Amino acid sequence: MDKTNKLFFGTNMVLLTQNEEERYAFNANMNNARNLSHILKAIHFKDTATVFVTENGMKVTVEDAKCIQANAFIQAQVFQDYIIREDSITFCINLDILQECLSIFGSNPPSVTAMRMMYNGYGTPLVITLEEDGAVTGCSIKTQEPDQTLDFEFSAANVINKVIMKAECLKEAFNELDVTSEVLQITMSPDHPFFRLSTFGTLGQSHHDIPNTSDMVEFFECNQTQSNRYRLSLLKPSVKAVNLATKVCVRMDHRGFLSLQYMIKNENGQICFVEYYCCPDEELENNDNQF
Repeated sequence: MDKTNKLFFGTNMVLLTQNEEERYAFNANMNNARNLSHILKAIHFKDTATVFVTENGMKVTVEDAKCIQANAFIQAQVFQDYIIREDSITFCINLDILQECLSIFGSNPPSVTAMRMMYNGYGTPLVITLEEDGAVTGCSIKTQEPDQTLDFEFSAANVINKVIMKAECLKEAFNELDVTSEVLQITMSPDHPFFRLSTFGTLGQSHHDIPNTSDMVEFFECNQTQSNRYRLSLLKPSVKAVNLATKVCVRMDHRGFLSLQYMIKNENGQICFVEYYCCPDEELENNDNQF
């Protein structure tokens, strides 16, 4: 099928004039569609995503089981053109279809696909046009009324412990986790073991320690010992983010709520951020002193 006529997932061909594009409430252009697709991969663990658009950029949110939330932040500066004619815009979209649209010409270098994204307000579709080597494809993706997203009330003022490390350090630790364990216990402490990941599988307990003096640790600030358990099934989606990131910031607040902030660079060297929030599992016994 010729690229200019390619259709999929029920999307419709949409080719617009410049005057038509200018009438949209939100209109943004990106020279390389992979830069958007790349960051969305880090939060793509559910079909539905909520998109928030402001003058500062886009935030794309995915949630599961009211216990975990992932947010991808794409600053306005990442786009070559970025115009919003309302104070804010919010809608839900099928993330699977959006990713398929962004990679319609392929997702591997050296090909570069330019993208324009347009939205005209409540009830209208998200319109995407893609161009590569003179071939143009347009997609119209249905949007839905957004549901209210969770507010984890995670405030920097309430953060007790914080560690910033190179992403490969946490990636290595995640790869060594006992997959037969239902939970991951994270211990952060001003003293030994400093930063510990513990699992409790069929073969017993296992620990992975990262000392505060490690070359992989760039910042370490722990004010008191905290040890909380989290459902491993909820944290597994964050592995996608750590595989794409260069740095990660791990924070715990006074309630034991967990924040994992990932710094991700796109192909142009621009920096975007992904953040996962996860609540502790209160039904499980917390063995704070098993070091």
